[in-house]
Amino acid sequence: MLIQLEKDIAANTKVDIINQIKALKYKVTEVTTQRASYLVGIGKAEVDLRAIGQLPGIRDIHQVSDDYQLVSRKWRVKPTVLDLGDGVYIGEGSLSLVAGPCSIESEEQMEKVLQHLLDNNVRLMRGGVFKPRSSPYSFRGLGMEGLKQFHQMARARGIKVVTEVMQVSQVEEMHDYVDVFQVGARNTQNFNLLDALGGVDKPVLIKRGISGTIEELLSSAEYVFSGGNEKLILCERGIRTFETASRNTLDLNAVPILKEKTHLPVVVDPSHGIGIRDYVAPMALAAVMAGADGILYETHEKPEEAASDGQQTLNFEESARLIQNLRRVYGLRKELV
Repeated sequence: MLIQLEKDIAANTKVDIINQIKALKYKVTEVTTQRASYLVGIGKAEVDLRAIGQLPGIRDIHQVSDDYQLVSRKWRVKPTVLDLGDGVYIGEGSLSLVAGPCSIESEEQMEKVLQHLLDNNVRLMRGGVFKPRSSPYSFRGLGMEGLKQFHQMARARGIKVVTEVMQVSQVEEMHDYVDVFQVGARNTQNFNLLDALGGVDKPVLIKRGISGTIEELLSSAEYVFSGGNEKLILCERGIRTFETASRNTLDLNAVPILKEKTHLPVVVDPSHGIGIRDYVAPMALAAVMAGADGILYETHEKPEEAASDGQQTLNFEESARLIQNLRRVYGLRKELV
């Protein structure tokens, strides 16, 4: 059961509602976000929603059977669209493109990537400053100093910063220099981190776990929403299967399934999804036709010299061609719908 409360509800009125729900042997959790106040009721008894919905202080009430109630589309039919400011939106009604290197390496590199994005009217740049690497001897990012420089250079050009946060202690120090926090595949079920991100007023992009199910991805989003942050984006980035011909298996089945199950924006990362440069573009185009609200991919002036993931990174010429084709395919999708 999901109840949305009136904005100006009196404290004693809310207590009365909670007590009546508890009397039905439901466990009640209060959730207050940037946008509204909710009561999430968990229980098995059949309930007359009309009787409860008539109580003073209730704006709306829904029976949601999913374990993930707040991110479910069963109560919020209208898709969520996130406004990042300066005319940048993520969600249904537009195609968001997020491009940049796997790792932020230097001021010169950032300058070149930012100019490439400006030339192609891309307003969101991805780039890691804290990099989770399989080998402890690989390049692991420039840290906070790199992020501060990244933020300063991107802000001067009207470009938003999307970067990965790896642990709870980084959330506060990164906050002022990030437009979208990214939760990587290895941290999708780091519940302490998800709880911490529930307390920030900035969008959080959650990648699907390496071997995670769609239900587990939605449950991870529920953690952040229940912590108070409604600004969420879900990302399909490929899962680990028995197939060895590609780095991962990009599960484009997940796109229409997620679009049906949740009101949150759904984006796709084909770079990590397939891990082979030649195949990134066709998988990105397929993701748009599958219904994705946005595409994240990796680009670098010279991928063969990239500090990480060069094998799945597009050069600027390939990137510019992909951007043009993505917008064409998105236009075709709108015509078909």
